[in-house]
Amino acid sequence: MNDSSWGAPAGSGYWGPDQGPAPAGPAYDGLQAAQTRPMPIVPDVPAGDHQDDHDRGAAQPSGPLFRDETPNEHPQEPMSSPSQPAAPQKKSAGRDLGAAIGVGVGLGAVIVASLFIWKAAFVGVIAVAVVVGLWELTSRLQERKDIRAPLVPLAVGGAAMVVAGYVRGAEGAWVAMALTALAVLVWRMTERPEGYLKDVTAGVFAAFYVPFLATFVALMLTADDGAERVLTFLLLTVVSDTGAYAIGWRFGKHKLAPRISPGKTREGLVGAVTFAMAAGALCMEFLIDGGAWWQGLLLGLAVAASATLGDLGESMIKRDLGIKDMGTLLPGHGGIMDRLDSLLPTAPVVWLLLVLFVGTT
Repeated sequence: MNDSSWGAPAGSGYWGPDQGPAPAGPAYDGLQAAQTRPMPIVPDVPAGDHQDDHDRGAAQPSGPLFRDETPNEHPQEPMSSPSQPAAPQKKSAGRDLGAAIGVGVGLGAVIVASLFIWKAAFVGVIAVAVVVGLWELTSRLQERKDIRAPLVPLAVGGAAMVVAGYVRGAEGAWVAMALTALAVLVWRMTERPEGYLKDVTAGVFAAFYVPFLATFVALMLTADDGAERVLTFLLLTVVSDTGAYAIGWRFGKHKLAPRISPGKTREGLVGAVTFAMAAGALCMEFLIDGGAWWQGLLLGLAVAASATLGDLGESMIKRDLGIKDMGTLLPGHGGIMDRLDSLLPTAPVVWLLLVLFVGTT
């Protein structure tokens, strides 16, 4: 190993710059041979580390030539090597996919059967989902924030809201919403005044968030092709969620909203938009009377946006409450509210666009 390999400038020796022709002779040759031997490689030892040779083993040279040498004394601490990259960790879905698929198929069968066999039965399915969702939401609010939104007027008013929307249309839904809010205010008066404002505020919010938004599904059902409209709404929302999950799980790298939902990625959003637009074009072309494929593209884009915002909105609520799921009723899914999070805000969007595209009948 010559001097330049240790950082010395060319043309200089250990003693400094050259001062002229080197002296010759046997004595000098011996001295030169002793001074130009390769310098021993001494491993860097951190300051303060005074383990003896028995604990550490013989000193090993450092550098690229010795990366394959692994001490035998400590096999639990293997040295990293570019030639032996760490095994990649297998991605996990984070939930029991078998149970999730089974529950999803079962719910889908109940929904489709009630939707196409007897519309009134589907209205009952909506009402049951609303009541269970309200129970989950109010229970978590009480457990985590000591907010006591009155469940009884919410459950009765929520079910009445859905039925009124199906029977009397949008006007009936608004009247039922107003009466439900009034019932929440009055019901809470029977208890202590402390916390009244936060309790009734949470109650009115729950009435709007769950049953009122769900009423737009009942409004879609009143059209002549109401079953097809509701099916389109459900398919697009599910396809959007599925596209976001599949693409985000496989290709997701850039976080969409890390402070709200760290698992969501921009790549997943692209998947949601792509899948929903394709499904929307097919649904508008083959399911909706008078629909066109280009309307389906717009509908799919809107569904992907509203479903994502709805998912983020409930994630914000759950993060504020410090919980992962709203409930445990549905294995592999969480609670009813964990399935309604993207459906609820999407319902008025789909109802409005279908009214604009093909009318109310």
